[in-house]
Amino acid sequence: MTDLVIIGGGPAGMSAAVEAYKNGIRDILILERDKSLGGILQQCIHNGFGLHKFGEELTGPEYAWRYEKQVRELGIPYKLGTMVLDITEDKVITATNEEDGIFQIQAKAIVLAMGCRERSKGALNIAGSRPAGIFSAGTAQKYVNKMGYLPGKEVVILGSGDIGLIMARRMTLEGSKVHAVCELMPYSGGLARNIEQCLNDFNIPLKLSHTVVKIHGKERLEGVTIARVDERRKPIAGTEEYIPCDTLLLSVGLIPENELSKSAGVSLDRITSGPVVDQNRQTSVEGIFACGNVLHVHDLVDYVSEEAEIAGRSAAKYIVSLARNTETNCSDTSAVTVAANCTADNTDSACNGKTDAYPESIHIPVTTDGKIRYTVPQVITRKQDLSVFFRVADIYHNVSFNVYNENHEKVFSKRALKAAPGEMESITLKSSVLENVKALHFELEVR
Repeated sequence: MTDLVIIGGGPAGMSAAVEAYKNGIRDILILERDKSLGGILQQCIHNGFGLHKFGEELTGPEYAWRYEKQVRELGIPYKLGTMVLDITEDKVITATNEEDGIFQIQAKAIVLAMGCRERSKGALNIAGSRPAGIFSAGTAQKYVNKMGYLPGKEVVILGSGDIGLIMARRMTLEGSKVHAVCELMPYSGGLARNIEQCLNDFNIPLKLSHTVVKIHGKERLEGVTIARVDERRKPIAGTEEYIPCDTLLLSVGLIPENELSKSAGVSLDRITSGPVVDQNRQTSVEGIFACGNVLHVHDLVDYVSEEAEIAGRSAAKYIVSLARNTETNCSDTSAVTVAANCTADNTDSACNGKTDAYPESIHIPVTTDGKIRYTVPQVITRKQDLSVFFRVADIYHNVSFNVYNENHEKVFSKRALKAAPGEMESITLKSSVLENVKALHFELEVR
């Protein structure tokens, strides 16, 4: 039996582990499938990390080391080169590595921090053969930054997510010619600062409402045909343009890595493809928490760390509540309903004066209007001050983010000059807003 097992040793997993340790949990184990801690940050050698969290500009490896150093100093154990094969609803983890073979761990609580993966070319249905020279942007980043290989010299990038934008600059700095970054949508999916620093500073054209419609070449990529798309994202006849190139990089979206979440019976959000969670980042399965890009894709790793701290702190409270209920024979051990056998002030004699993890259990579902695509959390289970994170579906100017109760009475509003899909938004709700509320609905109003 292990108190807390964290699946993933990237920035989310390490941050959750450190926060759980600070909140009194000592029996912690991190399982990481790579040969080192740090996750994807190890190949992100550009700067721009840590501005919010540490107040300074760091590279990806430097940011990761800040947390790895804490893990080492606190003596939090971890297993590298370890692939988790399965998680059950009762928190039995099956994993394998070269040293231990196949083994199982019974955990009291689990934090899911597996990150995300890139959407592959197979999901794009592009006409043409399958020549060499087609890479996901993340794979190309690994080749260049970690292995010293240059994928090609004449490059087209499909998709304007942050990885694609960053690789446009990286390939240019390595001597390649990036002919264009094509984006299916009428707006970029990346941060505004990356568009400026990675494309505009290097005179790399960004072709919005464009996509690759055909791949040319048999053994090696020889070129691509691009075309403008209409409002239904269908190619417009007569707008085709042939670009000779030997490399096509795909930056067409990230998908939370949730195969293990499914095996554990965790409910997934159809928009984010990540778990449905409450404000404590607890999933639909009691004692299993989620954070980072496995929950929803973030634009800044600083926000990943902050969210992981919530998950680590909440998991620690949950574990403590289990121990207290075991000691006092309190019957209900749910992290969100454990207060059932205690009085409102949590000092009932049946609980020996101990405080429970999450008193005042409530259930407030959070919905959106479509202009706001999703929220995290998707349900609120306690009356407390909390931040709600969300993304919008298009570029909007002069907007208000309005929050309504079940009677469509406005309980909160926040104005913004601009909102874009590439940048995560957030609002902070005070506990007083949740008084006598049975549901919350988020709407975006263009003023």
